[in-house]
Amino acid sequence: MELKDILKKGSNKMNIEVKDYQIDQLMKYKDILLEWNQKMNLTAIEDEKEVMIKHFLDSLSCLKINYIKNEGSIIDVGTGAGFPGVPLKIALPDTELTLLDSLKKRIGFLEHVCEETKLNNVHFVHGRAEDFGQNKDYREKYDYAVSRAVAALNVLVEYCMPFVKIGGYFICQKGPGLIEELPEAKKAIEILGGEVIDQLEIPLPFSDITHHILVIKKIRQTPTKYPRKAGKPSKNPIK
Repeated sequence: MELKDILKKGSNKMNIEVKDYQIDQLMKYKDILLEWNQKMNLTAIEDEKEVMIKHFLDSLSCLKINYIKNEGSIIDVGTGAGFPGVPLKIALPDTELTLLDSLKKRIGFLEHVCEETKLNNVHFVHGRAEDFGQNKDYREKYDYAVSRAVAALNVLVEYCMPFVKIGGYFICQKGPGLIEELPEAKKAIEILGGEVIDQLEIPLPFSDITHHILVIKKIRQTPTKYPRKAGKPSKNPIK
């Protein structure tokens, strides 16, 4: 199957509309990702077909839940090589996207991707979630926080919830570990001002992988002591 067909048919299987010009943008992104990956570690996935499924379709699967609209603001916390933020921005061109990552080289890569794919209204932030979550220019400013980071859920909510405005959503992508992590994270979710409102299992097209998406709504302000100083959430998670 052609790479473009994987994107087209795969997104159709998830009832997500992706236009031809957006598929072209994703193809350009793939080329840049694999080229830059030769000189810096961006992804362990180097097979083009696997990039289509495990990075692009996986990122787009966030749209299957119908909470993210083609407007408003998204922050991708710990974005890495741009997942899920950049594919979401390609699919939802009217959103405002902020990409936050602690590695400056990755931010340089993302700036290049967005320039080459002609994505507008994207902001690049080099730093740690714990620091920027306490910054008044970023705190409780976003309609949506997204993350595909590998931290445990009770750590991830402390990184992400401070960015979400009241009435907004934290959309968290997780593997099968979510089932075990959710009970442990309940206290953190509540303390940080959130409420779990949806949980979805999504089989990734053309693979045997099933991913989980958790939707947490921000129902009240995050207490000012959170997020704690850099390193604290991961060393001493809220329990």
